[in-house]
Formats: sequence, C-alpha cells, structure tokens
Amino acid sequence: MPLTQPVGSDDYVQGPSDAALTLVEYGDYQCSYCGQAYPIVKQLQRSYPDSLRFVFRNFPIPEIHPQALAAAEFAEYAGDQGKFWEAHDALYENQDQLGESFYRELATSLGLDPAAAEAAVSAQQFGDRIQGQINSGLRSGVNGTPAFFINEQFFPGPFTELPEVLEQIFASGR
Repeated sequence: MPLTQPVGSDDYVQGPSDAALTLVEYGDYQCSYCGQAYPIVKQLQRSYPDSLRFVFRNFPIPEIHPQALAAAEFAEYAGDQGKFWEAHDALYENQDQLGESFYRELATSLGLDPAAAEAAVSAQQFGDRIQGQINSGLRSGVNGTPAFFINEQFFPGPFTELPEVLEQIFASGR
C-alpha cells in the first residue's frame, strides 16, 4: 500500500531533501517495538547520512499505551520550540520513564519552559496535528506500530530486516 500523504513541509525530517531513499515511520513513543526499532533507524542514518531521509509521524495508540498521546504531545510541543528531534530521541531512550515528571525534567534539560510544556500536553495543544498524522497513517493502511514506508511504499516488515532491505535497494541503485 502506498503512502497517501507525501512528505511535506509540515513533517519533521532528518537527512537531505534530495536523498535517494526516504524512510517514513509512524510510531508510538510507548510502543516497545518502536523502542526496538529506534536504534535500528539511528544506525541506518549513520550508515547512509547522504542517501537517507528519515521522517517521523505520530501514531499513538493510547488504548494500549497510556502515555503514548502525552508523549506525542510533548514531542510536538518541543518541535514547536525547535527541539523535536532531541525530544523524540529522549522519549525513545527513556520509554520506561514516560510520565509528567519525566516530561518536566526533559523540558528543563532541553531548555524549554516546563510549565508551558505541561500546559501544552494537558490541553492537547497539538491534538489536531497528531490526529492528522494518525489519519494519514490510517489512510495508508497503518494499523499498528512501528509502520515503515520506503520511498512511499509500505514495508511489511519485520523492522529488523530494514538494514538488509535498504542495503539491497542501495546496491541495486533503485
């Protein structure tokens, strides 16, 4: 199934805009599988710094992960302050600590106002943006996390095979 919403100016992106390959992840900060995929994606970024563009979109599943939505709200708040990727990484690296006290500590460590972060999270200030990302994932066939798209085509997984698949794509010049 193809990605129905192409990567655009509203997305958080790492890597060159003219990269040979774009990897889009729909993720949930409290999902253990997303946590396992996180270091794989980081390694891919290190392996292909000039050829890989990585995009992250929120797909929290609060019915299973009670902190997923708050974590996504925090990441979006941090992104609004120019610190999305720092928050993204810290949330995945500290999955077992997600919660109000961690968000306050993280806001402070990122140089953000903890009270403003807390207010944004509790008011679901970025709820429409997050819901838009969820909706785009649903339209693209996402029904769980992590869900990856390689050059706008759904990657059926498992995510542990991403390094081999990308290596094959790069080797074949596709």
